[in-house]
Amino acid sequence: MNAPTAPSIFNDVLGPVMRGPSSSHCAGALRIGRLVYDFMAGEIDSIHIQFDPNGSLATTHASQGSDMGLFGGLLGWEATDERLPESALWLEKAGIDVKIKIAPLAEKHPNTYHLTVGSGRGQHEIVALSTGGGMVEIVAIDGVALSVAGDYHETLIGLSGAGDALIGFLKNQTTADAVINHQNRWVEVKSQASLPDALIEQLGARPNVETIHRLRPVLPVLSSADMRVPFLTAEAMLAASHQTPLYRLALHYESARSGLLPAEVEGRMLDLVAIWELSVAQGLEGTDYGDRILGQQSDGFQAAMSQKRLLDGGVLNMMTLYVTALMEMKSSMGVIIAAPTAGSCGGLPGAVLGAAEVMGLQSTPKARALLAGGMIGVFIAHHATFAAEVGGCQAECGAGSGMAAAALVDLAGGTAQQAVAAASMALQNSFGMTCDPVANRVEVPCLGKNVMAAANALSCANMALAGFDAVVPLDEVITAMHGVGQSLPMALRCTALGGLSVTETSKAIEKRLNPIQI
Repeated sequence: MNAPTAPSIFNDVLGPVMRGPSSSHCAGALRIGRLVYDFMAGEIDSIHIQFDPNGSLATTHASQGSDMGLFGGLLGWEATDERLPESALWLEKAGIDVKIKIAPLAEKHPNTYHLTVGSGRGQHEIVALSTGGGMVEIVAIDGVALSVAGDYHETLIGLSGAGDALIGFLKNQTTADAVINHQNRWVEVKSQASLPDALIEQLGARPNVETIHRLRPVLPVLSSADMRVPFLTAEAMLAASHQTPLYRLALHYESARSGLLPAEVEGRMLDLVAIWELSVAQGLEGTDYGDRILGQQSDGFQAAMSQKRLLDGGVLNMMTLYVTALMEMKSSMGVIIAAPTAGSCGGLPGAVLGAAEVMGLQSTPKARALLAGGMIGVFIAHHATFAAEVGGCQAECGAGSGMAAAALVDLAGGTAQQAVAAASMALQNSFGMTCDPVANRVEVPCLGKNVMAAANALSCANMALAGFDAVVPLDEVITAMHGVGQSLPMALRCTALGGLSVTETSKAIEKRLNPIQI
C-alpha cells in the first residue's frame, strides 16, 4: 500500500520524549519553533504571534506550555531541555522582541500559530499548525501554501521568477523524494539527507534564486516517497493474520513504515521502556514544582497499598500507582513520553508497566505490548485524531485506553483478534469525554481520566480474553468516535470555556496561580 503519509508508531503515536504539560501545546509548539529557527538560520530579532480568539490557544497558550515550547524551539532547544520553564527569560536575554496578539485568523484549525518573524535579513510570515500529540505542519510561508511536517530534510528556495529551469536542475542533481514548485515563489526539496554544501553554493549562484533555507527534520522517523505499508485498517490487518500476537503485526507495519529491521524497531521500543521506567521511579521518589495544582499524590497511594488500606485491587492498584507517578512527572516538568499525548501520558504505559510488575515480566514483553498498543494508535491517528482541541478528551485519554486494552491483551498472550476487540470495547466506553481542564492546567481531571483509562483498559482486555463480543468493528468505532469528537461544543474541547474549567473553584485556582502573560 503506497502511503507516504502513513502514521509511524514512533512519530504519531508513542512520542515525543519531552517535558511539559501538553504535547500539542508544548512539544508541538517547540517543533514549530525549531523549524522556524532553521528557516531563519538561527537569526531572529523579533517574533510576533497571533492566535485566533475561537481557537484553543487564545485562552491556554500561557498555562499549557505553548509559549514555553515555542520560545524554546526559537532558541534551537530540544523538547527535553531542562531550561524550558524559563524559555521566556532566555528569549529576553537573547534580545528577541516578542509580541502576542489575539485576533481572527483565516486558518480555522484550533491550534494555529500565525508568526511574523524578523531578522536583519528580512521578515517572513509563517502559518503553522499543531495537529495533536506533538505532530506539526507549516502550511504557508509569506502567503504561499505549502506543507512542511518535519518528516524530511527540507530545502526551501525563494524565487524571484519562474522556477521551471531550477526544477529540472534539481531533479538531475539530486535523488530527492520530491521537488515542488509553489507558485514560482518557493521551490521545496524533500530529501532523506541535507543537500550537499557544494550543491547549495551552485543553487545560490543561479538566476532567480533569492534565498535558500535548510530545515532539519523534527520527527524521529522520516517519510519516503516509495514507502509501502501493509495495512491501514484493523480489518485489513486481521484479514492478513488474526491469530498471531498483535505485536508481531506492529513490528511488520513499523518496519515497513520506518525502513528499520524488526529487531531495530523492537530495540527502539526497549529504549522507550527504559525512559518510562525511569520516569515512574523518579515520580515515585517525589516531585516538586511550584506552578501546579496537585502536589504529590503517589506517595500516599503507595503507602495505602503497603498498609493494605485499599480495596484489593491487585493489578489495578499497581496501575493506578504507576499512572499517577507518570502524570506527576509531567506536571513537574520531568521527562515523559507522549502516549499518545502528554495529557494522556500515564494511561497506556502506566497500565502496561503496572501489570507487568505484578506479573513479574521483564522489558521485552513490556516493549512488545506497547508496540501492540501503538498499532491501535496508528489506526486512530490515520482515521481520527489525538488532539483534544479537535475531538475532546476521548481523542487523548479515550484513545490511550483503547491502545492500553490491546496492549494488555498482548501482555497476557492473547491474539491480535482479541486485542482489536478489547480496543474496540475500550473506545466505545470513552465516547463523549470532554476536555475541560481546571485552571487551564493539564492536571485535573486529567489524572483521574488517565487512571480511568487504565481501569477501562484492564476490564476490556479481560472481557476480550474471555470471549466477549465487541459487536462493532474497531474501524467503525474509530470513525464514529471521530464524528462524536467533532460534534462536541468548542467550549468542551480544551479551550477552558466550559465544564470544570468554568467552575468557581477552577477560576479561583487560576487566579491564584496567575500565569505570566507575555
